Amino acid sequence: MSRLPDHIRRAIEITPAAGTGERIIDITTLGRRTGRARRIEIFFYRAAGTTYLCSGAGGAATDWHANLLANPDFTFHLKNGIRADLPARAAPVTDPAERQAVLAEIVADLNQPHDPGTIRPTRLEDWAGSRLMRISFRHRP
Repeated sequence: MSRLPDHIRRAIEITPAAGTGERIIDITTLGRRTGRARRIEIFFYRAAGTTYLCSGAGGAATDWHANLLANPDFTFHLKNGIRADLPARAAPVTDPAERQAVLAEIVADLNQPHDPGTIRPTRLEDWAGSRLMRISFRHRP
C-alpha cells in the first residue's frame, strides 16, 4: 500500500467512520468457467491494517469468491469519490484465528452508529461462514 499515491491509499485505508457507499467497489476477475473478464460489484473492508473482500453475513457461495480462487489476480476498481483501477491479488483467509479477528473487527465497524446503510443488528455469529479474501496490491507491469 505504501507504493500507492497518497490520495488512492487514503481512499482504501478508510476509517470506521466510512459509510456503506464508500466501501463499494467493482472487481474485474476472470470467470472460472468461461475465462472471460467479469466485473462484479462488492464491498471491501479494512481490518488489522489489511484490505479484505468479504461476502457478508450468511456465508452463501459467491461467484466472486469462486472466480478469485481459480484466478487470484484481478483489478480492484475504486469508483466512489476517488477513481482508480489497481492490479491486485486475492488470497483466501483460512486460518481460524485470523478469520475470527478480521470478522470481529468488520462487524464491530459495521455496528458503529454513524453507518446508517448497515442492516442492524450485525452479529458476529451471522458472519462466521463468510467468504473472506485478503487483498494485496501489485505494481503495474
